[in-house]
Amino acid sequence: MATDMAHIAQLLDATLDAQHHRKGKSCHLHRAGPAWLGTTTPLPSPSPLKEEAKKPKYSLVLLNIVSTDAQPAKIRLAAALAFKNFIRNNYVDEDGNYKLPLDEVHTIKQELVGLMISSPSTIQTQLGEAISIIADSDFWERWDTLTKDLVSRLSPTDPKVTNGVLEVAHSIFVRWRPLFQSNELSREVLHVADTFGDAFVQLLAVADQQIEANQANETALKGWLETMSLLIRIFYDLSCQDLPPIIETNLKQITARLHKYLSYTNPLFDDEEDEATPLETLKSDICDALQLYANKYDDDFGDYVPEFTNLVWNVLSSVGPQKRYDNLASKALQFLTAVASVPRHSQIFNNEQILGTIVEKVILPNVALRESDIEMFEDEPIEFIRRDLEGSDSDSRRRAATDFLRKLLENSEMLVTQVVFKYINHYLTLGKTDWKAKDTAVYLFLAIAAKGSITAAHGVKTVNSYVNVVDFFAEHIASDLDSDAAVEPISKVDAIKYLYTFRSQLNKAQWDNAIQPLIKNLGSSNYVVYTYAAIAVERVLFLTDDQGQHILSRADIEPYAQNLLEHLFALVEKDTSPAKLQENEFLMRCIMRVLIVIREGVLTSGIESILGHLINITNVIKQNPSNPRFYYYHFEAIGAIVRFCSNSPHVDLLSQLWAPFSYIITEDVTEFVPFVFQIFALLLELSPSKQIPASFKLLIDHVLSPTPWETRGNVPPLARFVSAVIPKATQEIVAENKLVPILGIFQRLHEGKKTEQNAYDILEAIVGSFPASVLDPYFPEIIRLVFAKLNANNTDSLKARVARFFHLVSAREGESGLGTDYFIKHAEAVQEKVFVPFYLTIILPTTSSFARPVDRKLGVISYTKILCDSQAFAQRYQKGWGFTCNNLLDLLKNPPRVAAGFGDEIVNEADVDDIGFGIGFTPLNTCKRGSRDDFPDILEVDKWVGLYMKAANQRHGGAIGKFANERLEPGVQAVLLPYLS
Repeated sequence: MATDMAHIAQLLDATLDAQHHRKGKSCHLHRAGPAWLGTTTPLPSPSPLKEEAKKPKYSLVLLNIVSTDAQPAKIRLAAALAFKNFIRNNYVDEDGNYKLPLDEVHTIKQELVGLMISSPSTIQTQLGEAISIIADSDFWERWDTLTKDLVSRLSPTDPKVTNGVLEVAHSIFVRWRPLFQSNELSREVLHVADTFGDAFVQLLAVADQQIEANQANETALKGWLETMSLLIRIFYDLSCQDLPPIIETNLKQITARLHKYLSYTNPLFDDEEDEATPLETLKSDICDALQLYANKYDDDFGDYVPEFTNLVWNVLSSVGPQKRYDNLASKALQFLTAVASVPRHSQIFNNEQILGTIVEKVILPNVALRESDIEMFEDEPIEFIRRDLEGSDSDSRRRAATDFLRKLLENSEMLVTQVVFKYINHYLTLGKTDWKAKDTAVYLFLAIAAKGSITAAHGVKTVNSYVNVVDFFAEHIASDLDSDAAVEPISKVDAIKYLYTFRSQLNKAQWDNAIQPLIKNLGSSNYVVYTYAAIAVERVLFLTDDQGQHILSRADIEPYAQNLLEHLFALVEKDTSPAKLQENEFLMRCIMRVLIVIREGVLTSGIESILGHLINITNVIKQNPSNPRFYYYHFEAIGAIVRFCSNSPHVDLLSQLWAPFSYIITEDVTEFVPFVFQIFALLLELSPSKQIPASFKLLIDHVLSPTPWETRGNVPPLARFVSAVIPKATQEIVAENKLVPILGIFQRLHEGKKTEQNAYDILEAIVGSFPASVLDPYFPEIIRLVFAKLNANNTDSLKARVARFFHLVSAREGESGLGTDYFIKHAEAVQEKVFVPFYLTIILPTTSSFARPVDRKLGVISYTKILCDSQAFAQRYQKGWGFTCNNLLDLLKNPPRVAAGFGDEIVNEADVDDIGFGIGFTPLNTCKRGSRDDFPDILEVDKWVGLYMKAANQRHGGAIGKFANERLEPGVQAVLLPYLS
């Protein structure tokens, strides 16, 4: 074990050097390939650490490194991180079965909690996340001793030990907060309440006593205040689903302590300016819990609400503008918002005098610009923008005050508007000589003018009926946007943000006038101003009307697209260090949007220069990818060029992208590999050539090796790339016996729930590309795997893919040697008499539920060929022939029409905030795959059916008509007749 520890510690140290780590993975050697039929393939060597991870008890070695004080702190932290990642990928499989030996699982559970409690805070975070991962699969029924173990470790005298225990408990219980109620979840919460609840109530009293006893001992006081904070968070956790008996019984006692600590002060903390002290953290946690109870438990908690409302009001009135109070102020405001949301409590706010006091004492102090805001604007501009625009400031004073004001407005729109407008007019008057006062006025107007949710796509869709947002802009704000004179940068930002917020309220003519001043502000020397301008321009270009048409079209933007793009690239590339270059994702998002809007217009807007910029940026950021949003937009921009220009004779995209992209693959720049293969797959899919480019031949061996498939996020793009390669490289695949490893990949993906759809993408490419003579040796095993999966996991999504697979084989009747009888022959060889139940219970009902036109079209072609060409259905399955005909005619009641082209004309990417960066796979919407149509030459499938049936009936001497007369009801015969005559 000691030797293993030393070796693995050395490898962990090497991983801390990213460049060394990547170089270590780029050598090649020969190893056994996929096990399906056995082969050898040249593979990239995995990292030595990955090789160690395959050895027994690797996880325990990592925990030993973490627990060894003699190891350097960075190595211990790296081991904790490696342990967490190992547990995430290797603890259980998709079905929740352990992948590790039971004795190793037992040892992990036995050692992990104690190790986390005794570790430094940075390591605690990683081990806590590992405990949460284990708890996701095991707690509580497979780890029912955990809460008792935690209770046994609580200390009434040592806050460090107790807080470590409570951190573990909270990390597990907090998982309940976003979940929907279920019987299983209720049982888990009750188990915790039964085993942890009494200790929780007792520890509340202990912490209270210790805080009282340590009033003058700052170190101990901080520790016990943190204990009380953690207990309040656990109080929230225990209450987030329902009110457990232990909480209901002790609610009066608990609320007394909430009351006490909302009012608690201590001069030991008076000198702090910036960082929240444990006292503010505790009060913030209390306000959080009060908000939950005000929203969820009015019957039990309603009588306490007036008292806590006054108390929270006093807290808000007493906190100063210092940053240490920011979170507390926002949490207190959120509680008041919750109170205003409950009808029987909201009436206390519906009074002009009270509303005036609220605006003066609560709203204005929390929306006014502070010196700390101005310092952030100047010193940390990108952080200022992210907090202000993206909602990452959901706990900021301004956002919380705005939400409270909007809730009051919702309850009494006219009265609140009248009261607030007095202050807006007052600050507008002051704003003639004081830009900060004008900023307050504009912010107040923004707060009361917007109604409902503000969406990322459209901004404000509904406005306060008592205000006019266009007139207010013209009278008070437009001059700040247009003026070349000295205007405060924040005033410029206010003007841009106003347009951004109310962009849906302006019509086409108004935007035609407003877009140029917006673009002009991209030329500002101020970081925040030009970034806000880029944000607004991008969102306006995304904006559509009620008919789904863009407000500003390609024709509107193309005349100045080249200059606009060059300027945006210049802003991005101001500082070419990897971290600074990818700092500002908003600029890259604007570049992406312009390229999407102008489409093929990029060819006349400096395509070579644009590609040069994008490739240069790729070469810089691949050294150290650090901003997922930036590089997501970056690859979307490249995807847009590929989507709209890949077949242009004016630019050779593959030759220009090959060098940076092949480097990314060779050096395994993990963050970028999925994007690269999506773009490479798109290039192949759009290419009219039936041959694979020579460059891609170099990639085939790599993508057929197991290593790249081990990274979860690689699987969808790799499967798509392989599916795109197969039809263009059939000769090479057969000649070099590469169908074997391709089928090995199919088998591996087919075994997993999350990857079975990718498996069928590959299988359809195989069946659609190779004749029976090539598939014969492998088809029985394919059928066996498909039937085994159907028996084990008969989901609707799986049945749909199996039905498509069958129809594709059936529809390829003819020169390929495939067809329905080919499928039946191999199915019956695998299991006698299996085809009839398979066809009746899977194929017919699943096909009738097909929704996509491309699937319905495939079903029509398949059924037609079954009726016309299958000997088995002609002779053995006579009833089946009639069932098939009925199902075909049902599909033809609404003949499927598959749109020509690659896909949607408008690229509507998902809101980036909905994308989980770094978790699994992030799709590029510019590279969205079009529907797979294996018969694109058949445009009007109903006419094709008639032509095919007539020809087949003639070819078979009238047999089809004879079968129809013998096997169909008269009514069905009448419907079929037009297709035969």
